[in-house]
Parts: sequence; structure tokens; C-alpha cells
Amino acid sequence: MRKWFKRKYRDYEILPDEIFLDDANVSNLDKQQFEGVIEKPIAQKALQFLGGFFGLCLLIFSGQLVYLQLAEGDSYLERSENNRLRSNPIFAERGVIYDRNGIEIAWNTEGEEDFLNRAYTDRSGHGHLLGYVNYPERDSSGFFWRREIGGQAGIEKKYNDLLAGENGATLIEVDALGESLSNNRIAEPDDGDNLTTTIDTYIQHALYRAIETQAEEAGFVGAAASIMDIETGELIAFTSYPEFDPYTLAEGEDVEAINGFFTNPQKPFLNRVVSGLYTPGSTVKPFLGLAALNENLITENTTIMSTGRIEIPNRFNPSNSSVFRDWRREGHGLSDIRFAIADSVNTFFYAIGGGYQNQEGLGISQIERYIRAFDIAEPTGIDFGNEATGTIPSPSWKERVFDDGTWRLGDTYITSIGQFGFQVNPLQMTRATAALANNGNLLTPLLVKAEPEEKQVDISISPDDYQTIRSGMRDTVTEGTARIINVPEVSMAAKTGTAQVGVNNEFYNSWIIGFFPYENPQYSYAIVMERAPEDSEGSAGRAMRNFIDTVSEEYSEFWTSL
Repeated sequence: MRKWFKRKYRDYEILPDEIFLDDANVSNLDKQQFEGVIEKPIAQKALQFLGGFFGLCLLIFSGQLVYLQLAEGDSYLERSENNRLRSNPIFAERGVIYDRNGIEIAWNTEGEEDFLNRAYTDRSGHGHLLGYVNYPERDSSGFFWRREIGGQAGIEKKYNDLLAGENGATLIEVDALGESLSNNRIAEPDDGDNLTTTIDTYIQHALYRAIETQAEEAGFVGAAASIMDIETGELIAFTSYPEFDPYTLAEGEDVEAINGFFTNPQKPFLNRVVSGLYTPGSTVKPFLGLAALNENLITENTTIMSTGRIEIPNRFNPSNSSVFRDWRREGHGLSDIRFAIADSVNTFFYAIGGGYQNQEGLGISQIERYIRAFDIAEPTGIDFGNEATGTIPSPSWKERVFDDGTWRLGDTYITSIGQFGFQVNPLQMTRATAALANNGNLLTPLLVKAEPEEKQVDISISPDDYQTIRSGMRDTVTEGTARIINVPEVSMAAKTGTAQVGVNNEFYNSWIIGFFPYENPQYSYAIVMERAPEDSEGSAGRAMRNFIDTVSEEYSEFWTSL
């Protein structure tokens, strides 16, 4: 029985370092730092918490493993398959762009890659019209990360969906090292459609060379020109100077040249035909003359004396009259509407615009009404580029822009000769001039052949009044300010204009608008030459003469086809 009640002793073995512990110092030990204690047992609760934590982690990871294997197994199987199966495009052939006569102006050529390179006509003047493309690019493994040939400007961008077509595809199986194991076609390419423009590439080239030559000779920083069929709205020429090189932009390798395009103060990316805004100057005079005839303020026989200036008394200071001068300081003498258009008589248009002595004027409201009736400073409707609209000076406009927003008679006078905040784009003037030539039919300009879109000027105007204005524009060529384009090849009608620009009027813009042939109008045109020094002798009329001469020498059948 004693063995059952034998006292059990715990292990009270004393370790050596405890034997030598100086019990006299025990009370001085820092118990918080475990001084005087060799071991401290871990609490049972801490062990239980740690065990629970690891158990929870095991449960979460086990659940995630089940989810990935069962619920998402098919998805990840497909993803793993895609890691070894790669798709490469089979590039569609881009559509060819033609001029109106079926001549290629953008097409495809062989390249070193799996796609065809884009080629463009070497005839100048097509940059803003055609635009350019960018090409597919490969990654470091040799696979295409950019998989399209994409239009970046001009027709290439506008009609990219039509021209591009649809790429096909090849499925490539690769091993872990990225090496190709097999290659299979899974979709055939669908080539892009061809596109026929309204442009005559030879006329386009000749017009660009004409404005380029005049700009370089006379110091103009830019220019724009267009020629439009007055019955269909088709643009046979549509060009802006300077232009960019599509090859440089498409290849993207000559960074210095590309940066040069962006930093060039002449703004080669600006399509001045639709996006440029210019003071029209005297090119608005035919429209004011037409308004005065239609409102019975004048007849074709009405004459106004031009002495070189008109004076408006200052009722608050009679000794300080306001003087409005003509460009001929000595005056033009007695002027009727035809002569006033031909010789650009400012004082005549001051009088019919704002009134003077016995001549009643249209007034600014009627001026604005007639100008807007021809959609000048309004969108032309062209489905291309970023079209700028424009400004017609008016009392409400002056109130918004000037601190002193009071409209005065002098403001009407200056507006009557196309100055004082007047802003238009060149294509608007081409279109409005076409309406002068075809008795008020406003056509939407077209760059791709389509059914004509048209509307009538919303003011009823007599055909006889239109003819009077056309006669004055013919006189401008035969005996007026545009005699430089009086040539035997074709009978031109025109109106010139000059607008001073710059802080101190140290530069000028030069215009010419018109139509041809005079007897049976077929095409309207507008040219603006931008910002030449005031002492330059350059003009838009000289540019038009350059165009006529170039066409006569290199493409004379154009004149005979009229």
C-alpha cells in the first residue's frame, strides 16, 4: 500500500548558475528585463491563439485551392492555353485613293515587314488632303502590339474605316522559350475599299506650286487656295501652304524633322483652307453691291463721286472730323457699281454701307443679313477637318469684345470694306463666290464624289442684279485691280482684296476670289496669301497668274475642256 501513497517529487535539480546567484542582490534585479530569471514559460492562451491562426490560414488556402481547381479551372486552363497560343495579324491591303480622273494619289508598295507600306504622289500640294498613316509595331518578342495601319490625318483618317478593311489572323503555337511550334490561319483578311476623290491631281499640284512660289518670292508665311465646281460643289483643288511630308510622319524615325514640323512658326500642320481665319478685305464688296442693288438703294447706273476720302463731322468737336480714306488718295472720280467693284472704290462702299450725303446706306443690320445669307463666316458643311467659322462685326459683337461697346457710323464704314474684326475662312469665300456665279445656289463642298447638297440663298435676288455683279468682276480683270490675270487662255472674273494686319499694320494679307469662264461659269476659286511685309509687292493675283501659266504650259487641255 505504501507505493500508492509514496510522495511524488518534482525535479528540483538546481542548475550551476542558480547556485552561484548572489541572493543578496535579488532585490535589485530588473524583473521587467527578466534579470535573475533564466527561462519564462509561454502562456497556454498564446499557444492556443497561434494554433488557431495557423488553422484559419490552412482553411483559407484550402478553400482557395478548391475554388481555383473546381470553379475557375476551365478559365485558367484556357488562359494557360493562350500562353502557348498567340495570334498574329494577316494585314489587309489598304484601299487605293484616286483623283477624279482615276490617277492614283495614294497606294501600297512592298515593304520589309508583313504589311504593305503606303506610297503617295510625288506631286506637291496633297499633304493636308491625303494625310498620312502610322504602321504596326512589334514587341521585344517579335509579336505585333500595334496591329493596324491607321490613318492619322486628311482623307487617310477621315475614311480610315473604308480604306483599312479587316485584318485576318494566324494562330501560332509557341513553347516555353517563345519558339514557334506550329502556324495556322484562322481568318482571312478582307482588303479595304478604294476611294475616288473629286480632286484633279494636276490642278492641285499647279495651284500649290503657284501659292508656294508667290509665298517664297514675296515673303508670305502661308497661303491657302481652292477651286470648286459651281454646279456640284466638288472641289477639284484644295491645298494649303506650307505642307508636311507624310513619309517622315509615317515612318516616325526622323525625330528632329518631326519636331521641326511642330515648332515651325509657319504651322505646316494647319490646313488653312478650312481652319485658317482671315480678314476678307475688299472681297466682301461684291456682296454689299448685290445687297444695295437688291434693296433698291442703287441701280447699275447710280454714280457716287470719289474724291479719295469722306469726312463725318464730329458734333461735339466740329474741328475734329472723322476721315475715312480711299486707297487711291486722289480718288477714283464718278463711280458706278461695276467700276466700284473693278477699281475697289472704298468711298463708294462706305456710302452704300453706312450712307453718305444723299446716298442712303444699308446699315449694319442689313449688311450682316446679306453676308450671312451667303453663309460667309458660317460653316460650309464640308465633312473634313476642323472647320473654323468666323466673325461678322455687329453691335452685339462689339459689346462683347470692346470696353466701349457703342456702335458708331465709322464702324459700319470699316465693316463695309471687309475690315474691323471681320474673319472668314478661304473655303467660305470659294463657296460664296460660287453662289454669285450660279445665281444664289449654295453648295456643300465635296472631296469625295457624292450627290450634290445644296440650298438657295434665303433672300430673293434678281438674276439681273447677279449679272451686274458678275460684270463688275469681269471688269476687275479686264480693266481693274486684277488685270494680271487677263489672259487669252480663259476669261476670268475676279475681286481682289488686301487687309492690313499686325500690331502696327506692318504686314498684310492678299486675296483674290472669282470664277471662270466668265461667259459660262463652271468653277469658283479663292486664294489668300498670308502675312507679307508691308513693303512686299506680292499678291494673290500674282499667285493666280502663276497658276494659269503653269496649267497653260503643262496641262493646257484643262482650259480646252471648259
